[in-house]
Amino acid sequence: MISDTESLYTSLPFDQSSSFKQLNTLAEAAPDLAELFRQHPLRGQMFCSHIDGLTLDYSKQRLDDKILKTLIQMAEERQLPEKIKHLFTGQPVNHSEQRAALHTALRTPEQAGPDHLQPDDSRILPEVHRQLDKMAGLVDRIQSGIWRGCTGRKITDVVNLGVGGSDLGPLMVTHALREYAQTSALKVHFASTIDGSQLFELLSHLNAETTLFIVSSKSFTTIDTLSNADTVRAWLRQFCHNDALMYRCHFIGVSASAEKMTQWGIPIENQLHFWSWVGGRFSLWSAIGLPIALALGMKTFRALLLGAHKMDCHFSQAPLDNNIPVLMALCGIWNVNFLKIHAHAILPYDGRLKFFPSYLEQLEMESNGKSVLQSGEAISYETCPVLWGEVGANAQHAFYQLLHQGTHAVASDFILAARRYDSIQGSAHYASMLAQHELNISNCLAQSRVLAFGNHAVEPSDNPYRHYPGNQPSSTLLLDHLNPESLGALIAAYEHKVYAQAVIWGINPFDQWGVELGKIVALQLQPALSGAVAENDSPNHLDSSTQALSRQISQVRQLSSDKQA
Repeated sequence: MISDTESLYTSLPFDQSSSFKQLNTLAEAAPDLAELFRQHPLRGQMFCSHIDGLTLDYSKQRLDDKILKTLIQMAEERQLPEKIKHLFTGQPVNHSEQRAALHTALRTPEQAGPDHLQPDDSRILPEVHRQLDKMAGLVDRIQSGIWRGCTGRKITDVVNLGVGGSDLGPLMVTHALREYAQTSALKVHFASTIDGSQLFELLSHLNAETTLFIVSSKSFTTIDTLSNADTVRAWLRQFCHNDALMYRCHFIGVSASAEKMTQWGIPIENQLHFWSWVGGRFSLWSAIGLPIALALGMKTFRALLLGAHKMDCHFSQAPLDNNIPVLMALCGIWNVNFLKIHAHAILPYDGRLKFFPSYLEQLEMESNGKSVLQSGEAISYETCPVLWGEVGANAQHAFYQLLHQGTHAVASDFILAARRYDSIQGSAHYASMLAQHELNISNCLAQSRVLAFGNHAVEPSDNPYRHYPGNQPSSTLLLDHLNPESLGALIAAYEHKVYAQAVIWGINPFDQWGVELGKIVALQLQPALSGAVAENDSPNHLDSSTQALSRQISQVRQLSSDKQA
């Protein structure tokens, strides 16, 4: 059933528009990158867009002026400018769940200027900043040593228990910006896996008296996170026999459900909240970012928010032909729907961005990995490509063979910081570190050049084993520096790219029903595996593979149990 708000999305289907047909025709004679650069020697300056501290070079994408203009025409036909306004003003863009997606409000300054698009609900920004201020207060108490464990000792270690958006964002940012940490007193750790392996390693060396746990879950029902939290609670009870004291001194909850946090045991004063209109993978800007603030300081966290807000302003105000997230989205759609490139590599040439590919895997594939329209009808065209990636210098020795000479077409994003190591000028090893950074830059630029031009980057070769075909599209995102503001802008650019593509494809990027069924089936299987159901009574409606594996697992566990007995 289509709601009234979904009438916003009832324009002509994407693949039936006139621009789609034009683009299909243009794709039949898609330009060769080497030829495009021969025709326009200044192409590198022409196909480029800038915002303070960040540059998008998309000149190595296989498109020309005519293709770009038609892509922009398509975005206008899909009402992208209007849909951008809907996002920022709180319209219910998440139609399957009938709610807004206002993660941009999380980084809107308290005194936003009149030219900034803001939520129509005037209560939202004050609520956001109240939680931000409460978070700042908790951070100050923990970092300063006022917050104590149950035996009166200072907190030295913090463990974030979360999964998906409650883990990947904080983990990625904390690792990327650790050189900007304002305090070195706290060690922040992350545990997300349901198998307990991360906790097993952490609990073997952490001191219960000085460890604080953050339980982060939007619904506070996520079985992965709560199973880890239950294990931690059992571990802490060995050292603290007063439950009320244990909860007060060793747990902070972050969730959209205050009731469930309270039921679990976390006192109200230790609870931080965010809202139903914040999608999990868009939530690092909220109290979910508490580990970032604890590891790096509130000043660094606020700078991250500011950088994201600057990108929000750019996305909402810049014309489509000079709008970084829109151009990223259009290049992606050209590659996926018209050049039929269904793989996308994320290649940061910066070890600090080690977890950025994993972060984007969730952001893009959980958001746009959809096969139905906003209306619920089946889609007849491709949507999100498969994303993967690795730090570029390491990836060169892993999967670049496929990128350069494999049979699969792959689009790539190269991410690079122009300057590095300014903080150690004058040190004995500064010149060596700077030389390494310059070597890293040359590798990044060389790889994008060879992907684009193949052997023509140096000289043609008749040797089939040394043939590089080139013509593989890529974009380069160049940061002046990797710092809190530029990282905030970079993350927000990808968020808005996802939304722009979803608008054009006509899908909902803010739900994730595809991950739910597996969880339901897992809960159904658990009793049989745990021995709660006798072997002879195990569900016979299961497929033979699941039944056989379940029996084998039970037999192995029983054999191990018998040996221990």
